[in-house]
Amino acid sequence: MASTVIAGGGTAGLALALALGARGHRVRVLERGGPPPQGPLVKSAGLWERPGVPQAGHDHILNALGVRTLRTHAPAVLDAALAEGAGLADLTAAAPPGPAEPGDEDLVTLLVRRSVLDLVLHRAASALAHVTISHRTTVAGVLTAPGPRVTGVVTDGGERIPAGLVVDACGRRAASRSWLAAAGLPVAADLTGPSRLHAFGRFYRLRDPYGPPPGPLNRANAAGGVWDHYSAVLHPADNEVFAITFGALPGDRAMAALRTPAAFTAACRLSPYLAPWVDEGAARPLGPVRAIAMPPNVLRGAGPGRSRPVTGLLRAGDAACVTDPMFGRGLSLALAHAFGLADLIGEHPVADERLGGAAADLADRLLRPWYEQGVQDSRSRTERWRAAAGAPPLPEPVPPGGPVPVPPVRGAARTAALAAAATDRTVWRGITRIGASLATPREVFADPGFLARVRAAEPPAPAPAGPRPPSYAALRRAIAAHAPDRKEG
Repeated sequence: MASTVIAGGGTAGLALALALGARGHRVRVLERGGPPPQGPLVKSAGLWERPGVPQAGHDHILNALGVRTLRTHAPAVLDAALAEGAGLADLTAAAPPGPAEPGDEDLVTLLVRRSVLDLVLHRAASALAHVTISHRTTVAGVLTAPGPRVTGVVTDGGERIPAGLVVDACGRRAASRSWLAAAGLPVAADLTGPSRLHAFGRFYRLRDPYGPPPGPLNRANAAGGVWDHYSAVLHPADNEVFAITFGALPGDRAMAALRTPAAFTAACRLSPYLAPWVDEGAARPLGPVRAIAMPPNVLRGAGPGRSRPVTGLLRAGDAACVTDPMFGRGLSLALAHAFGLADLIGEHPVADERLGGAAADLADRLLRPWYEQGVQDSRSRTERWRAAAGAPPLPEPVPPGGPVPVPPVRGAARTAALAAAATDRTVWRGITRIGASLATPREVFADPGFLARVRAAEPPAPAPAGPRPPSYAALRRAIAAHAPDRKEG
C-alpha cells in the first residue's frame, strides 16, 4: 500500500501509526497540537500542553481490554508504561472464593494517566523509521478522485499530501465529516444517544509514597461509588498519583460549584470512602478542579439511509465511536480499534471497497455493542438521578433509524446476577468481564451455564452496614456552602 496519512496524534492515531510503522508501512501523522517537551517522560507528560485534547486532563482508565490489546500487539509499550511508574491492578483480588480459570489473567487494569500513556505511544511511534509525526499541522480538506475516492489531504498550510489511505483519528469531533461535505461527497448519518452528564475531576499525589493507602479500594481498582443521585469515584494512577471524579446532572447550580476547590473537597469528605484520601496530611492537589460536559454516545456512519461508500478513508478510535466516558471504556476501545484496523490494512493492501467493508464489520463487532450498552446505561443512570432530584422523567427517545436494541443486562436479570456475583466466582467472572469490556452483555447473558449459576447462587449473607452517601439535599447544601457566592441556586 502507498503511504498512509493519519489525521490526529491522540491515542488511536499514535497506536495505529505504531502498528503500521512496525510492519513497514510509510505513515505520516498530522497533529494540530504542539510536540511534547523533551526530557524525562513523566515530567514531560505533565508539561505537555494539548488544548485540542481537553479530556486528556481528566481521569482515564485502561481496562482489561486495553491491557490485553497492549499485551498482544505492543508489549513494549506496556513494559515502558510500567517502567515509568504505572501499575497493574488485579481485579481477581475482589473475587469471591473459588478456583482460577483460564482467562483470569486478563482481568487486570492499567493504573496510568492518559498523558503518560500517550507520551509512551508517541515516543514508540516516533522511533520507527517509517513514521513521521508533523505537529502544528491540521488537515483542512481532502483530495478526491472519481469513485468516489479520497486520495490524500490538504493541510491548513496549503500542503497537498497524496496518500493511499487517509485515517481520521481526530477524536470525537470526527473531522472527516466536514472534509467530505466540503468536497461534495456523501456523509453517512450517525447514531447518537445523549450521556446527559457533567464531570468534575482533580488529580492528587500521595505525600508518603511508601506508606499504606489512606483508605480502602472498595471497587477492586477504585474507591467510591455510583450512587442514586451522583457518582464520586477515585482511581489510582501512576507514580502515587490518583484522581477523583464526580458525575452530576447538568443544570444544577449547586452541583456546578464542584468546580471550586473548597466545594470539591467538601463533597469528597461527605462521599463514602473518599474522605481519608483528601486529608491534607495524606495527599496534595496537583492542579485545579477540571470540569467537562460528557459527550454523547455516537456510532459514526451507522445511521439510517444509504449512500455510495467513499473509499480511501477510514475512522479510528473516537472518530468512529464515542461511548459515555463515565463507564471507562473509551481509551481501551480506541486502542483495540486502532490495532484491529492495522490488521485489516495489512490484509487489504489496496484501500478499496473490501477494506471499507472489513472496517465496517470491525465496527459492528467491536464498537456497536458498547455504543448500544452505553446508550441504555446512560439513560438508566439519568432516569435514576433525575428521580432522586425530583425532576420530571425524560421523554421516550426516538433515535434516528429506530430504537437502539435493548441490551440484556437490565431489570431483574441484572439485579439477580449482581447479587449472585457476591458469592459465586463464575457469575462474578462474567459480570467482571462485561465491566472490563472483554465480553459483551449479550455474550455473557446468552450463556445457559451462567444463567444457571445465577439461579442457583446462594443469597449473600447480609453485609455489615457500610458508609452511605449523603442525601441529595445534604450534598447540595454542603457544596453550596463553599461556593464563591454561597448561593444554593
